[in-house]
Amino acid sequence: MLDLIVIGGGPAGLAAACRAWEDGLRRILVLERDKELGGILNQCIHNGFGLHRFQEELTGPEYAGRFIGMLRDTGVQVQLDTMALQLVPGKAGAPHTVHCVSAQHGYQVLETAAVVLAMGCRERTRGAISIPGERPSGIFTAGAAQRYINMEGYMVGRRVVILGSGDIGLIMARRMSLEGAKVLACVELMPYSGGLTRNIVQCLHDYDIPLYLSHTVTDVRGHDRLEQVTVSRVDEQRRPIPGTEMVFDCDTLLLSVGLIPENELTRQAGICMDGRTSGAVVYENMETSVPGIFACGNVVHVHDLVDYVSAESERAGAAAAAYVQAARPAAGGAVLEVKNGAGVSYTVPQHVRAGAQKAEVFFRVNRVLGTSRIVVQDGAGTRIAQYRREHMAPGEMEHIVLPAALLQKAQGALTLHVQEVAQA
Repeated sequence: MLDLIVIGGGPAGLAAACRAWEDGLRRILVLERDKELGGILNQCIHNGFGLHRFQEELTGPEYAGRFIGMLRDTGVQVQLDTMALQLVPGKAGAPHTVHCVSAQHGYQVLETAAVVLAMGCRERTRGAISIPGERPSGIFTAGAAQRYINMEGYMVGRRVVILGSGDIGLIMARRMSLEGAKVLACVELMPYSGGLTRNIVQCLHDYDIPLYLSHTVTDVRGHDRLEQVTVSRVDEQRRPIPGTEMVFDCDTLLLSVGLIPENELTRQAGICMDGRTSGAVVYENMETSVPGIFACGNVVHVHDLVDYVSAESERAGAAAAAYVQAARPAAGGAVLEVKNGAGVSYTVPQHVRAGAQKAEVFFRVNRVLGTSRIVVQDGAGTRIAQYRREHMAPGEMEHIVLPAALLQKAQGALTLHVQEVAQA
């Protein structure tokens, strides 16, 4: 029997496996469905990675390479080109069971004391957002276009419209421009961009690419290949406004319209899910509702920086190691629920054990804010903590740390609010 199975060999899985080995586990197996480790980082050839984790600026493959090198220095086993099919939680302290299949090893049923879920996320497609119009070729998710250009060496188009201003879409606007394509517009349904401010500046402003906020694609035309895209302004209810149509002659439409955590295994295992994040409900140590099963990275909630993925995953790896070495202790004691209040879309973790040394809480706001206060209240309405921010936006994940002293004082659930400070 194994000590730990990590499902996913991207940045989250690599960091979790390395940390679990560092903390004393020796029978660790990483399952990765791709033919190589690194996950999405392999196609992210732009820089901007590693500033928090390594205090230097790296490309995606360089960042992944650091962790792959760390993994090779351990005795962690890796099975590539292996698909995890099912996770069956053990009952009453029994081992968990992972069903997986590969060409090399065939069908396997593996038993393990603990599991770390690190499957990452996938992109929303045209079908998921129901774009009207014809169905020609030339419509790609931004991530698929990124892989074609950066890893396969294919140019996906010459005249491009991008729907959505998520980070992948913004980065692909720059990438297409550098390859000689004409990016006609970046179109965003919301009245604010969904990407990091630095990407808006470096990928749109630096290349004179117009950003149309409060707009969406309302028609797609083309017989075999995409020929035209119609873009319309939307009202406050996100409904297209007649008479505001703009027609772009283009051969390519890239979609950057959100990411969905890859949680089929999680749901099948009966793990409690959070409808706000589309990920598992977790404690402060990244343990799910099933003892001995942990989750980390984009499978829990979509991150903006891979550095935060690594930090969160190392916490999950350390917790998995502690769980196994303590011979699967029964969870007990008081639990504080963490809720989102005014201006906050979600919080991770959703639960904090009263005896925790600290709780690192990640969250996103639901609108662009200037100088603001982050207020933490307990169930009695007592303000137990307050933090100041000069700027917050939905595209940028926020992070606060609640020390043990504050957690011990809290009565009932913890609620996070954001309040914009009026300027004199």
